[in-house]
Amino acid sequence: MSAAQSTSNPSGHRDFALLWGGQSVSVLGDQCLVLALPLITVGVLHGSASEAALLQFALYVPFLIFGLPAGVLLELFSRRTAMIVTNLVQAVAFGAVALLAAGGQLNFPVLFAAALFAGVAVVFFQVAYSSYTPCLFTDADDLHKANARLALSDSLSRTLGPAIGGALLAVIGATGVVAADAVSFALASAALTFVKTRDEAEHKRSVARTMWKEVAIGLRFVWDHPVVQPVMLCGTAYMFFLSAMEASLVLYCREVLRLSTTVTGVVIGAAAAGYPIGNMLSRWAVRRVGVYRALAGSASLSVVGIIAMPALGSLGGLIGAGGLVLGSVVHSIGEGSYSPSSLTLRQLVTPQPLLKRVSAVQRFMLWGAVAAGGLLAAAMIALFSLRTAVWVGALGTATCIPLLLRGDVRRFCFQGGAPSAASEPAE
Repeated sequence: MSAAQSTSNPSGHRDFALLWGGQSVSVLGDQCLVLALPLITVGVLHGSASEAALLQFALYVPFLIFGLPAGVLLELFSRRTAMIVTNLVQAVAFGAVALLAAGGQLNFPVLFAAALFAGVAVVFFQVAYSSYTPCLFTDADDLHKANARLALSDSLSRTLGPAIGGALLAVIGATGVVAADAVSFALASAALTFVKTRDEAEHKRSVARTMWKEVAIGLRFVWDHPVVQPVMLCGTAYMFFLSAMEASLVLYCREVLRLSTTVTGVVIGAAAAGYPIGNMLSRWAVRRVGVYRALAGSASLSVVGIIAMPALGSLGGLIGAGGLVLGSVVHSIGEGSYSPSSLTLRQLVTPQPLLKRVSAVQRFMLWGAVAAGGLLAAAMIALFSLRTAVWVGALGTATCIPLLLRGDVRRFCFQGGAPSAASEPAE
């Protein structure tokens, strides 16, 4: 691809900076929420640990309901407009939670319903968001750099968000942290209003007549593709078990390790310190060993780190907390390297007209797995213990490796001269 092609959108870099900045603020607020919602459940509402885990189910179960048709429905609207509206919906949902909690009117059913409402918005935001970057950049290297920067922001937010959230919890409480998250969504929406690149709705056909036909096309492409299918199935298994562990982790630190709220925030935040390292290593790894071997190596490293977390955490106290951090840094280096490489590969092998539908399938599978993981965590906590939930989640992530090493991924991993992501032919 020529240099001229990479600059075909004169406002691409400026618009990406606005998208990147707004989303960075929003995901930082989301990570503060990771601490706040479980603590509102058990602290403010006096609910159980299993109820706290159910909030993750509420946030992500809309992906199982709307995840597949979302890609088709969004073809009636521009991706930019969809992102603005859905950010505002989430601002309203969490703003209402904060107001009700401050007035002493919040209860668990209302909190669960607000999480569901916000989760529906997240479905449509994520499908639009993950398919919008190719509108800004046509050059494969520019696209990979943009994806790596977005992943870097997500990684930094995972590091800083819980640490900041832990400190804020000590100062303004869980209700104040939820209010701050609502403000972050409003700011992200405001930034998008200044983006100049306009992507138009792709068709105005009757959605009722064509939705499931279009959904079937996306599903068929994913299932039949020798690269996309293994990568997505790997991610689905990984997210299912990882989510079960993460849904239990905040209360595991508090109830099992007996850490304070501030220290818990530092532990959860510091545990993500490897993501930026993985993001920065992803392009080097792809260039060094090829995208397929880089994906397999990254997934394996992540699994090793995850299993090390409960193994080291079982030592207890501050030593156990340090072990959790060490294991999670290793895991997050692997995941941080895997994410931008797998996203760029999927965008390059997927025809442009199918991007939103394939993105919808990906979100349905991965984020739906997060909802199912929340249910698994709630069941493990209710039937056994927080410790059991963490161990089941950690050991289960290993199932992602055999799911990845199939089809063309396996073939290119074990034969010399595997192509890089940039040279993967579009189909």
